Amino acid sequence: MEEKLKQQPANCIKVVLFGPESTGKTTLSRQLARYYNSVWVPEYAREYLQNKWNNERKTCEPKDLLPIAEGQMKLENELAQKTNTVLICDTDLLETKVYSETYYLGTCDAILEKYALKNTYDLYFLTYIDTPWEADDLRDKPEHRKEMFRAFESALKDNNRPYVLLKGDKQARLQKAVKHIDELLKNKN
Repeated sequence: MEEKLKQQPANCIKVVLFGPESTGKTTLSRQLARYYNSVWVPEYAREYLQNKWNNERKTCEPKDLLPIAEGQMKLENELAQKTNTVLICDTDLLETKVYSETYYLGTCDAILEKYALKNTYDLYFLTYIDTPWEADDLRDKPEHRKEMFRAFESALKDNNRPYVLLKGDKQARLQKAVKHIDELLKNKN
């Protein structure tokens, strides 16, 4: 199982969109992938949990977190081989760890936690909660956005992850993200 959570070597810069639900991560991931003519890694949990909801009318449970983490890393490892510039990750295992700890009374599976901390990325974009809440089958805590944002920011700080806070409208976020990715690409060459 541990092998399924391990990040494989890749010849690209990896950036992660990171933050609470309904803060524009997927929208920005797609925009950045288009801008750089690269690939983006979708959030595997969305597909997994939507299928679970459609088939069982059940939401996420602690037992779902390892299969979600494995699916996420499988996607990331496959898609990282399709670019030599920048890989845009809609999420990572550290985000799964934050959800595990905030939703399930402070706990996180030891193997998930190990790889959430071991896998590395060049930069995180922390998305702020200044975007309108968009309800769907899976989103469930609009009244806890500030609390969730603090949990995500703390995870980045506590684990010494390089990050940039993104606020404002879609255009402002895109411009700021592009500025930082361009700098990473310039330093890579």
